[in-house]
Amino acid sequence: MRTISRTIGVSLAAATLLVGFAGCGNNPGSGGSDDKGSVYFLNFKPEIADKYQTIIDEYKKQTGVEVKITTAASGTYEQTLTSEIAKSEPPTIFQINGPVGYSNWKDYTADLTDSDLYKHLNDQSMAVSTSDGVWGVPYVVEGYGIIYNDAIMKKYFALTDKKVSITSADQITSWSLLDQVVTDMTAHKEALGITGVFSSTSLKPGEDWRWQTHLADVPLFYEFNQDKVDLTKGTPASIKFTYGDKMKNLFDLYLNNSTTAPTELGSKTVDDSMAEFALGQSAMVQNGNWGWSQIAAATGNTVKADDVHMLPLYMGISGEEKYGIPIGTENYFSINSKVSEASQKASLDFLTWLFSSDYGKKAVASSLGFIAPFDWFSTTDTPDDPLAKEVMTWMSDKDIKSVSWSPFQVMPSQDWKDGFGADLLSYAQGQMDWPTVEKTVVDDWAAQAKAAGGK
Repeated sequence: MRTISRTIGVSLAAATLLVGFAGCGNNPGSGGSDDKGSVYFLNFKPEIADKYQTIIDEYKKQTGVEVKITTAASGTYEQTLTSEIAKSEPPTIFQINGPVGYSNWKDYTADLTDSDLYKHLNDQSMAVSTSDGVWGVPYVVEGYGIIYNDAIMKKYFALTDKKVSITSADQITSWSLLDQVVTDMTAHKEALGITGVFSSTSLKPGEDWRWQTHLADVPLFYEFNQDKVDLTKGTPASIKFTYGDKMKNLFDLYLNNSTTAPTELGSKTVDDSMAEFALGQSAMVQNGNWGWSQIAAATGNTVKADDVHMLPLYMGISGEEKYGIPIGTENYFSINSKVSEASQKASLDFLTWLFSSDYGKKAVASSLGFIAPFDWFSTTDTPDDPLAKEVMTWMSDKDIKSVSWSPFQVMPSQDWKDGFGADLLSYAQGQMDWPTVEKTVVDDWAAQAKAAGGK
């Protein structure tokens, strides 16, 4: 998983960039009939600061509007924002990292309900919102699910003695079908030329984030939805782990149909898992769009880009057929509510141009390398890799909603996740039963949320 997606408040590479002041010399916070507004963008991503420079130069060329951009140095975004927002000429565009970020900056976030950015989101549920308004709009997303090699899947569906009636992997639309297909593929693994249906379930400490964070997000998502938990208030004081048994369904499927025996998973890494998939030893692996680079770069890779697709994390939860893969981000644009209306409008005009103009869309996909969550984009307006296109395809399906990343953004601590991962390893090795795993998950959440001041 990319570092920017692994934890809230990720580290940033050192860089600071200042370019000309936006607008016509007016204080962003000032009013007046001659106030044409100004744009000051406090950037979160130093690794692409030079790319933003090129973009804002083009924006000035096309519109005559200058944009000021400052890029925070490594690990200092919150500190820099705190400093800059108190100045007489504060940022007009800044970033929050989701519900937790909103709870910190809600006094400075303008309502974006009527903005084109929000109106053109493929899935408006991905925005940071409350019953009172929309306060953060995602601008770059990632997605994860069950990546599969369709060449192997086609080989399976061509078998004359397969036990399922469906004829292609894209017809797997439920837990029941996923379970049947995977179990039957294991019975035919020699004919398919694979060691196991799934790559190794990496449970080495520090390598278990695909399970204690990503997989766990799914049952928590449905629980929080069912209980109408307001995550903009921060980490909930407790969880029930209502759908823990459903998570067990899928986790067991991974363990029991794997390239590696469950007792040996404590030494397996994500790199091991992705290499197995790349070499054709497995047909499926849970990971995100960032995994394509690992697959493509693997020595001896046998997987063709056209054969790489993604399925949702079906696990038997009622209503899950209405949802696709988990898609989310920790990168949301907010507009400073304390600056003038003209500056708010000018800032939104710049962002709208960036994500809707021909130049902007090309720059977003090719130069910035973003999977953008807006309906202005198609699968041709994405980074040039098959998993990015899969994320765009799932996100663009108007009949399907995305599973939100918000639950793992409010997990009480890294210690909680690490403890959960250790318990999953103990379970896989037969040293802990599942009811004990569930109880520990619930008890540890309550204790650590209380220590962190959970709501």
